[in-house]
Order: sequence, then C-alpha cells, then structure tokens
Amino acid sequence: MKTSTKDKIKGSFHEVKGAIKEEVGKVTNDRSLKAKGKAEKKSGKVQQRIGRAKEDVAKLKGKLTELKTG
Repeated sequence: MKTSTKDKIKGSFHEVKGAIKEEVGKVTNDRSLKAKGKAEKKSGKVQQRIGRAKEDVAKLKGKLTELKTG
C-alpha cells in the first residue's frame, strides 16, 4: 500500500476517533477530553492532507518523467 494511502486512512481514523472523544467530552462535560478530541480531529485532517499532497507530488513526478523521456 502506498504511503499516501496509509496517511489518508490513518488520518481518517484519527479524525473519527477525535470526533468521538470530542462528543464524549461534551456529554460528560469533560473539557480535557473535549480538547483532546478536537486536537486529534485536526491532526487527522492534517494527516489526510499530507497523503493527498504525496499523491500530487507522485503525479507531478510521473508527468515530469514523461516529459523528459517524451
């Protein structure tokens, strides 16, 4: 599996996990858990963006290779 795909999957997992923590923190009135959930959710979004950026770089690299050989 490509690292970009792994990053996107891990990012999705952390985003969902963070959302769950955030909601549990809201329901239980636990500020700390809510804050941790928000942070993990944002971290997951960043990791997904990194995965997409890696894919974009790989595509550009492929296009440059085609231009050099073409």
